[in-house]
This record gives sequence, C-alpha cells and structure tokens, in this order.
Amino acid sequence: MKYASQEWLDRQRELQQAFGRRPGASARVQYRLTHAPDGDDIRYFADVQDGRVVDQRIGDDPAADGTMSASYADSVAMLRGELAPNAAFMQGRVKLSGNVAKLAALMPITQTTEYRNHYAQLVEETEF
Repeated sequence: MKYASQEWLDRQRELQQAFGRRPGASARVQYRLTHAPDGDDIRYFADVQDGRVVDQRIGDDPAADGTMSASYADSVAMLRGELAPNAAFMQGRVKLSGNVAKLAALMPITQTTEYRNHYAQLVEETEF
C-alpha cells in the first residue's frame, strides 16, 4: 500500500487499536508533508484519543488542535526509525503550530516499544 494514502491511514489506525490506553494523550492533529514525490504537499489528519488513532483521513480538519509539518523525506526517515521524532523536532525538521502543548503531549508515545513495533510492521507493508 502506498505511504500516506487512505488505505495506509486506515491500516495505521487498525494497528494502533492494540496500543494500551494513555489517558490524556488526546488531540486532533493536522499533518502536512512537504515536497512529496509528485511535487505536492500531502495533507491528512488524525483524531488521537488516549494514545490511539480513532479516525484518520486525507484532507484538512478545521477542528484540529494543531498542525505538524515535516518534509516527506523526514517523515519516511521517522517511520523507518532512522530519525527520532524528538530529535527532528529539536532540529526544526518537524514544526508544530497551534496548541503545541496538546500536540507535545503525544510525543512520549513515540518512545514506546509498542509504537516502534507498530511502525516496523507498517513499514514492511508500505510502498514509499
């Protein structure tokens, strides 16, 4: 399945249902991936509730708490485990806007074993 397609978003949501609950790790996040292979930006959003994606779709979410922007290449590197999300943020390669505190509350999830295992499985199924 193609990275950042609706099929990919649906599979990601499906895999995250096995995540343990993380009360308070909730936000509506707009994602913007710049410099995609076709030259356009990719925009999608996710509704994360207690550490799990409950809804995720291509397009824009006017109710998003904030936006996370990164280049397509950096987003792929993060998925493959070649670039730590926290390091990317500290280096300015990932930018957050809007309610940054609410979005930042999701960052600890990226340090968990279940998150890394989830993305390893997703990467195996993904065509970049």
